[in-house]
Formats: sequence, structure tokens, C-alpha cells
Amino acid sequence: MTAPVSEGDRFSYSRVFTESDFEAFADLSNDRGEHHFETDDGRVMVHGLLTATLPTKIGSDLNYVARRMEFEFVKPVYTGEEVECVLSADRVTEQEEFVELEATGKCTNEAGEIVLQFETAGVIFT
Repeated sequence: MTAPVSEGDRFSYSRVFTESDFEAFADLSNDRGEHHFETDDGRVMVHGLLTATLPTKIGSDLNYVARRMEFEFVKPVYTGEEVECVLSADRVTEQEEFVELEATGKCTNEAGEIVLQFETAGVIFT
């Protein structure tokens, strides 16, 4: 078996969260905290866990199942703002039926500021 990732590999994904994304997540999570509805130049603050869907999208592309995820929400993200997520494969260990992956990453806003940093460990089924 050849691992689908190697130590040092980097994966990225970026997107702009819209007000529709925000509303759908607020409905799904039932998180309607007032701080999310206060506007900043007409924009609303995106839920932290909605921002955390960026690294989970990369994980989905890899067929990755997380066993542990640790997030640090550094700065707020607002609707209409492009956010890029980069995940780095730090440790890859091949097993018989899967590959263990430990990774770190960060999400940055358009200004290059870190808005989210994370560590994760899990498996990739091959």
C-alpha cells in the first residue's frame, strides 16, 4: 500500500462565506448568539465552527477521519471575506488497512492574518 499523502505535503482550500452560508449554519447549529448578528460595515461574524469547515473540507478530499481536532480561533471572520486554509501533513504512518495522519494548519484572511489555527490526528482509509 502506498500512502496517499507524505510528510511535508500541503493542501489548501479557500472560500468566501456568504450571508446565506451564515444563515444556513445558524439554522443548522441553532447558534444565534447576538454577537453573530451585530454587523461590521454590513458584514456579520461567521461562526467559528463554520470557519472550521475549511480544514474539514480538505480532510474530506483526503478521505480522512479525524480522531482528534484542536482549534484556536484567533480572529473573527466576516461574511464576504475570503479565507484560505492550508493543512500540512506533519506525520504519516502506514498501517495495514489505513494511514495515520497528524497534521497542523492555519486559516488566514485576505489581509494575511491568521484567523484559525489547528492540530488534528486521524486516519485515511485506503
